[in-house]
Amino acid sequence: MSETQIILFLLTSLLVIVTPGQDMILVMSRSLAQGSSAGLATAGGISLGLVGHTALAALGLGSILMASATLFMILKLVGAAYLVYLGVRLLRTRAAALDLSEARPSSLARLFAEGALSNLSNPKVTIFYLAFLPQFVPGDAEHPTLLISGLGMAFSLLTFLVKGLVGYFAGALSAWLRARPRALTGVHRTSGAMMVGMGVKLAFERRT
Repeated sequence: MSETQIILFLLTSLLVIVTPGQDMILVMSRSLAQGSSAGLATAGGISLGLVGHTALAALGLGSILMASATLFMILKLVGAAYLVYLGVRLLRTRAAALDLSEARPSSLARLFAEGALSNLSNPKVTIFYLAFLPQFVPGDAEHPTLLISGLGMAFSLLTFLVKGLVGYFAGALSAWLRARPRALTGVHRTSGAMMVGMGVKLAFERRT
């Protein structure tokens, strides 16, 4: 990977991670209900779930690349198109407040397990990994499985760092977002624009 690709990967990953979705709301709701430690435990479980998705993606994508470089390139193009689709959906997001439902008190171990299971059982995460990670793997990579594994682990670590902080400061953050629904819309649209731009750029590069 080039330095430019690494920077693009990190920036896009951070935008995806900070965009409120199922995992982010789960972390915030647990933190609001039981405190910062509950949010941190949930964030840790979610990150562990991403490690599972990383293993599946690395094995599957690595096998595809070893079998056919052309098939892998087709998969990249399909993945780029999917990223554009996700970006367009985020761009069309309207102002809305966060829906944070209260959760019953649970042990930290159970919250960790719930976070992991919530992430692992979400098929959208699997599809996203299969679309996102290949965009940063050169067709002539000597060890594609290791590279995909490294990217997935980096995404998992970034997820814990971001969502852990969100869990720790959930009270103040949720109050701020609820009072400013347009700010939440801005986060969605910024992330959406980045994903559309990345998808179009990568798709164009594969065709030249």
